[in-house]
Amino acid sequence: MSANRLIYLPLGGAGEIGMNCYVYGYGAPDKERLIVVDMGVTFPDMDTTPGVDLIFPDVSWLKARRDRIEAIFVTHAHEDHVGAVAHFWEELGAPVYARAFTANIARRKFDERGLSPEIVRTQEPWPATQQVGPFSVGFAPISHSIPESSGMVIDTDLGRVVHTGDFKIDVTPVVGEPFERSIWEEIGKNGVTALVCDSTNVFSEHEGRSEATVGPEIEKLLLDAKGMVVATTFASNVARLKTLAEAGVRAGRTIVLMGRAMQRMVEAAKETGVLTGFPSTEPIEAAGDIPRENLMLIVTGSQGERRAASAQLARGKHFGIELKDGDLFLFSSKTIPGNEKGVIRIMNQLSERGVDVVDDSSGKYHVSGHANRPDLIAMHQLTDPKLVVPMHGEHRHLRTHANLAAQHGRRGVVAPNGTMIDLTTGKPCDYVETGRVYLDGSVQVGALDGVVRDRIRMALNGHVTVTLVLDEDNEPLGEPWVDPMGLAETGRSQQPLDAALEEELAQFVERAKPKVLADDDALEEGLRRTVRNAAQNEIGKKPEVTVVISRLS
Repeated sequence: MSANRLIYLPLGGAGEIGMNCYVYGYGAPDKERLIVVDMGVTFPDMDTTPGVDLIFPDVSWLKARRDRIEAIFVTHAHEDHVGAVAHFWEELGAPVYARAFTANIARRKFDERGLSPEIVRTQEPWPATQQVGPFSVGFAPISHSIPESSGMVIDTDLGRVVHTGDFKIDVTPVVGEPFERSIWEEIGKNGVTALVCDSTNVFSEHEGRSEATVGPEIEKLLLDAKGMVVATTFASNVARLKTLAEAGVRAGRTIVLMGRAMQRMVEAAKETGVLTGFPSTEPIEAAGDIPRENLMLIVTGSQGERRAASAQLARGKHFGIELKDGDLFLFSSKTIPGNEKGVIRIMNQLSERGVDVVDDSSGKYHVSGHANRPDLIAMHQLTDPKLVVPMHGEHRHLRTHANLAAQHGRRGVVAPNGTMIDLTTGKPCDYVETGRVYLDGSVQVGALDGVVRDRIRMALNGHVTVTLVLDEDNEPLGEPWVDPMGLAETGRSQQPLDAALEEELAQFVERAKPKVLADDDALEEGLRRTVRNAAQNEIGKKPEVTVVISRLS
């Protein structure tokens, strides 16, 4: 029996959708050589992470084992798979491998952070492989909603692991490689120890639709449109961008791309040769000179992002363009769970302007990039693994996917974030604490550091700053004063809130014993408690309180 083991450890993306980060290891227990597959981000919301820019997986476990990491592999260029690599690279230091289009996007991110783009190495697709330590790793082309998506074929002395990445079975994807069953049959021919598989659409029981089915429906919609047409989709969905642009041209419209992320994706796709035949576009500066009935904007912001082009247009003029009564706005996208409020807000703002809003509720104008249940069963059959490990999904997705594998005679194992699995036995062998790290401005803060918690508490309860000055003998120089923020100006007593709070504080200071006045901690606690109790009586809320005590020396 081998003294080595083959392990799988999800640090993000298993038990949630987004923020993917998966670790594979081979070697003696606790001495394994490691590779990382994907390192992505998820996005904040105003309810739970106000003010945060991005959310990363907590990779502390990897940082502590930096000397054991052989390489980082990126399956595709979606933000939830590539978005965190440049942010963590200096702390991990391993070479980064990706296919040409994904490498192009990753290099741009490295360059933005002042890192050498040469860190990212381009790898050719399967059957080409890269030997890193005890691993032989290949990128197997697979269809998804972004060009050059790949599953990972990971070979060791203990067997082959197939990591699907995000995928669907689409033989006519418009842009990018079609799904080729022969490749996956070949990959599974000599046996697969474990299939680590996308679970996003495990609840969808119908056959998945091809990207090629969307274009004719969009063209019909545009031919009936009378005013300006605006369409939004994921900036990374290059195939959909081409579908929209071609449908617009066939409907007699001039195409304008609006949004830097979208323009960067199209540039990268052209540079790497995955996008050809894209219709000619006009710069945004020229849009105002094109008759409205002949203009089609393709814009960013399909998920309700406040600063993206969709939200800007919904609020008013953007680059001098204003939507009017009778214009058409198409959401050629699916709303990611958690983004509903932002998307609905934009839809209502557009409707108030008289714009006709069309979403994907009919199923005509968008197809998912993820495998529905029939596609998952097909992947199980093609690779014929001994073990199926679901990933990329909430816990309910993982559990349902594992049960699906069992229904078809295969063993399925649920391994949420932090659960280390020995892939040769299918049994958990360790548990690692996992969590989230927030990019807040230009710094990273831990989810347990209290920064976001305090921000939420201030948003919920308001804030009061209390200032008190004392002389050399610990005697107050005047009464304490307050600066309330985010609170009602007048309370139950009908006097200004700041005056009511200052009155209670003055009484507290007047009654305070010399021992309290001499002790900063005791004095601060007394002032804080007085403000919170007084505010509760006045306005029914206990605000967060910051106390500033100044002593003259």
